[in-house]
Amino acid sequence: MRYFFICSILFSQFIYAQTSYPENYFRSPLDIPIVLAGTFGELRSNHFHSGMDIKTQQREGLDVHAVANGYVSRIKIQHYGYGKAIYVKHPNGYTSVYGHLQRFSPEIEAYVKKHQYKNQSYEIELFPESNEFPLKKGDIIAFSGNTGGSGGPHLHFEIRDSAAKPINPLLFGYEVKDTKAPRILGVYAYPLANGAIINNGNKRTELQLVKQADGTYLANKITASGNIGLGVETYDQLDMAYNKNGAYKVCLTVNGTLNFEYDFETFSFNESRYINTLIDYPTYIEDNKRIQKCYIEPYNKLSIYKKRNDEGIIPIAEGLSYQIVMEVSDFAGNTSTIIVPVEGKKQELIHKKDDANTGKYLIAARDNIYKVGDATAFFPANTFYHDFFIDLKGTGDSISIHNESVAVKSNYTISMDINRLNEDDISKLFIAHLDEDDRPSYEHTYRKGNILSTRTRDLGRFTVMKDTISPTVRPSNFRDGQWLSNFGNIKLEIHDDLSGINSYRATINGEWILMEYEYKDNTLTYDLNDIDFKDSANYLEVFVTDNVGNNTTFNAVFYRK
Repeated sequence: MRYFFICSILFSQFIYAQTSYPENYFRSPLDIPIVLAGTFGELRSNHFHSGMDIKTQQREGLDVHAVANGYVSRIKIQHYGYGKAIYVKHPNGYTSVYGHLQRFSPEIEAYVKKHQYKNQSYEIELFPESNEFPLKKGDIIAFSGNTGGSGGPHLHFEIRDSAAKPINPLLFGYEVKDTKAPRILGVYAYPLANGAIINNGNKRTELQLVKQADGTYLANKITASGNIGLGVETYDQLDMAYNKNGAYKVCLTVNGTLNFEYDFETFSFNESRYINTLIDYPTYIEDNKRIQKCYIEPYNKLSIYKKRNDEGIIPIAEGLSYQIVMEVSDFAGNTSTIIVPVEGKKQELIHKKDDANTGKYLIAARDNIYKVGDATAFFPANTFYHDFFIDLKGTGDSISIHNESVAVKSNYTISMDINRLNEDDISKLFIAHLDEDDRPSYEHTYRKGNILSTRTRDLGRFTVMKDTISPTVRPSNFRDGQWLSNFGNIKLEIHDDLSGINSYRATINGEWILMEYEYKDNTLTYDLNDIDFKDSANYLEVFVTDNVGNNTTFNAVFYRK
């Protein structure tokens, strides 16, 4: 048990030191016990999770409360992302955020709809004055839902500081039952410099772990020389939930001395994409494993690190022995401990990693432009995190740009010259990204003369495609000519087979109406209570356009008293 001392003592001191966060100021945003589907800092695709996802018992429509006194400072509605979201500013300088909402409280809902009708847009962002929606702690501000990029009903909840940095909500005293230590899926050793060798190889090595009687994991001894680093694949599981959540803290000691530590207390949104420097990105792409590196490469700009001796790099000298102890903890302090014995030994390199140094050498800090066949790829400075050899191939109206095992930090531009294409209607052409099964996905394409261009963060294969088929629109819960006096809403399904839905517009009796688009089930929904119908016969028209301009008009008449 002696292995626990250094990191565990420091961990308890760290939790005790969080007195700057008011622990009794905020109430829960829901009236049910807090069970989490997602934790703060959890590893997501290209970003860290910036709040906690509270389960809503697989239901929608639960009361969502203001967690403290304050006022509504921002309201945002979008098809993706947080869906319907509300922001509440509090007197102590913090802002609470509530996402994936079904709808707002009646007075806020009326305010939002007024502006949606004024702008004739479902997607909207509003910034009410501080005196428009003052709130008392516990006031109902909304109802929980599943809007935006939500994979099921839940409430996304955040607390941000005065600089708009998200902070782990559990630091504010929220109680979540968690009695289980993080699960360790694998521990890996990395040679980090030319000449570094681990077990006669210069590539990543998975360590064999054996669970000891005291609950710790003991790795088989490794022999090494030169600079090495460790990585861990892990997740945490809270009580009453099967979700695989993120761990809170990782700590590393070498021969009893704290060497490396990071935790998820807070981060800034503008650094979140650097998650791809924390994880072993190629392994994530190839094997769907998120191995968290316990060392820091020069292009890693994350601020989550509390201790970074030699950037977590461990120099192994010939003839010396080392004991590396890794501790992975959740917020409740449950800890999994891995002990890695290392023997410093000069050894022959037998197991060599594949040499991927082919193609053109790209220097990340400067602009790079390459012409391949009829295509051009322009990478502005800092498109990538680091320098590497980039492979580019092209034939006719297609280009292959390296592969997806390299992380892309910001957008770059692909341009396609379509002069050679014999097409009658070039307005229907677009650039598509092809997956490994040749399935295309639309890349936002703009045209100047005979040049098609797109800005993207994707790598892989791209080609020019043509879409001449209009979207389909059909009623979902009613039929043409039906009486709808007892209906609360009307719903339609919209689909597009290739380039995807771009826009829609709906009217009743020639007047614009607010229809909510839910991309997850391809539906448009209209609340019939929005209009005080004067006549029994009403004429619905819905105009839907795809991303290359193909359009469909749907017409129906319905009757309502």
